[in-house]
Parts: sequence; structure tokens; C-alpha cells
Amino acid sequence: MSGERRIRILYALGAAAMAAFCLLPVAYMLLVAASSRPDVLSARVEVRLTAAHFLAVLETGSLHFPEYVVNSIAVSGLSAVLAVALAAPAAYALTRLELPGRMPILFLVLSVSMFPPVSLVSYLFRMMSALRWINTYAALVLPYTAWVLPLSLWILVGYFSRIPRDLDRAALLDGCGRFAALWKVMVPVAAPGIFSTAILAFIFAFNEFLFALLLTTNQNARTIPVGIALFEGLHGEIPWGMIMAAATLAVVPVVLLALAFQRRIVAGLTEGAVRE
Repeated sequence: MSGERRIRILYALGAAAMAAFCLLPVAYMLLVAASSRPDVLSARVEVRLTAAHFLAVLETGSLHFPEYVVNSIAVSGLSAVLAVALAAPAAYALTRLELPGRMPILFLVLSVSMFPPVSLVSYLFRMMSALRWINTYAALVLPYTAWVLPLSLWILVGYFSRIPRDLDRAALLDGCGRFAALWKVMVPVAAPGIFSTAILAFIFAFNEFLFALLLTTNQNARTIPVGIALFEGLHGEIPWGMIMAAATLAVVPVVLLALAFQRRIVAGLTEGAVRE
């Protein structure tokens, strides 16, 4: 056996081990969600597959799960759109304008995301309470946008820097202003990177727990992670079957989004539309 083939086999084994490590928890989640008992791995228990947990999650009005799904999609979508809308002009300015201290500015913005979220919850709650925004979409969209904005800016700066300056220079010579050059030239060329950034922002907001727990107290704006954490059984027990069923349903929107736009995400993260 040649050395190159051995290396390929090792790579394949490593990839298989990593895939198993990532997929085993998902498989266990699906098994518990679709079984009649939570202790499905016990050899002494006869397991029967059932859809009862999924039906209970969707049909039990007191759980408000469909409302949580709508809230999560709305909050995540708005946060992603705002983050990209703010990061794109900032990235254009940092890569195209001769601003003094551009890199220190970029590192300063990125350093904001290094603060642990728990250090901000007290001040954030006071501010949202003063604005009377508790249990509203705004109470979640604004913190999510601010938290994901540094990462969005960092990604778009790297992407815009790979686009030839001749494109926007030609637009400026044709009479376009800076904003027109950005929206009519740079944004279409950088569409894969912008789309990838929006997807990452959406996933972050969709999975966020701490801010949603702090700033929502009812189903009006509560998101899926908090809603699942507050599930209770009829007698105060932890309903593992319903929790796993809800978690399975919660994964569906993100998985469908990733599968539907997989090519664009990969193109945005690995390549540019044009390289210098």
C-alpha cells in the first residue's frame, strides 16, 4: 500500500470519526423524540416508535411552540438583515476609503464581541425596561444585531478587499456616488459573501438563549431555545420526549436553510466573486 493511499485512508477514517461524533447526539435526540420512553438505551425497556411527542408539541396550546417558531424566524431574520445592512457600508468604507487607523478601528470593533454576554445582561435589562421593550421583537433584534455586527464586518472586510478597485473606480468615473457604487456595483459582486454573512447572523440569533431568557417573559417574543427550556410535564417532571421532539423541529428551519443555499454559503466563505 502506497503512502499516499494510507494518508487518504487516515483522512477518511478521521472524517468518519468526526461525522459520528457530531451525528450521534442528533441520532439520540431523534430516537428519544420518536420513542415511547426516554430511557431508550436501557436493555430492559421495550421501545415503541411513536409520533405522540411531536403531536403534543405542535398541538398543546399551553406550550406555544408554533408561536416560538414564528418569533425565532422573525427575530433572526430581522437581526441578519440589519447586521448585513450596517456591516456592508462599514466594510466598504474600511476597504475603499483612505481612513487613518483602519486596522485599529477594525480590531476595536471586533474586540466588542469578546466581552461575555453575561456581563451585559443587567444593563441591557434596565435599558429595555426603561424603553418598555420587554417582550417585544426590538428587545431581541437590537442586541442580536449589535452582537453579530463585529463578525459580519470582519467577514465582509475580508471579502470586499478581494474585489478589484477598478470596479468601483469605473462606477465613480461614470458619475456614481459612493453609496451608488456600493449598492449597484459592490453589493452584486459581493453577493455570495454577503449571503454567507447573513446566514451566520441568522444562525447565531436563532440559537441565542441568554438574552432571550432575560428579555422575554411570555410567548409574545419568546424564542425556541427559551421555550424548550421552560417545558414542564403535567406533574412537574422533565418531559424529555417532548423536549427532544421540539429540539428536532427547531433544527428543521436551519437545516433547510443550509441545504437550500449550501453552494452560496461555501462560495461566500471560501472564494470571492472576483480576485485581484
